Amino acid sequence: QLQLVESGGGLVQPGGSLRLSCAASGGPLDYYAIGWFRQAPGKEREGVSCISSSDGSTYYADSVKGRFTISRDNAKNTVYLQMNSLKPEDTAVYYCAAGLGGITTIQHMCVLALFASWGQGTQVTVSS
Repeated sequence: QLQLVESGGGLVQPGGSLRLSCAASGGPLDYYAIGWFRQAPGKEREGVSCISSSDGSTYYADSVKGRFTISRDNAKNTVYLQMNSLKPEDTAVYYCAAGLGGITTIQHMCVLALFASWGQGTQVTVSS
C-alpha cells in the first residue's frame, strides 16, 4: 500500500514562494501519476497540478499556470510542487495523491481526481 506524506506548507506573504514535497513509502513512485490538489474552507477540492508516470507530461489549473511547477525525483521517491508569486487565494490545505495512469490523459486524471492513494495534507496560508 502506497503511503504519501506532504510537507513544506506554512505561512507566507503574498508574492512569496513555498516548495511542497510529497514523499512516498511502500512502493516506487515510478509507476504512478502524481497529483497535487487543494481545498479551501467552503470550497470544492481543486486539481492544482498533476504529472504522468510515463512521459512526464503535466497539467496545471488555469489559476496556477506560470506560477507553480510540478516535478518528480523518482530516485528520492518524491514529487515537488514549487509555488511562486503566491496569492491569498492560494490559501488551502494541499494534498498529494497517486494513481495508476495509462487509461486517460493526465488532464482528465487531474480534473476528475482519478487517484487512489492520498496524503493527509499540508496547510498553506498566504497572508500579510
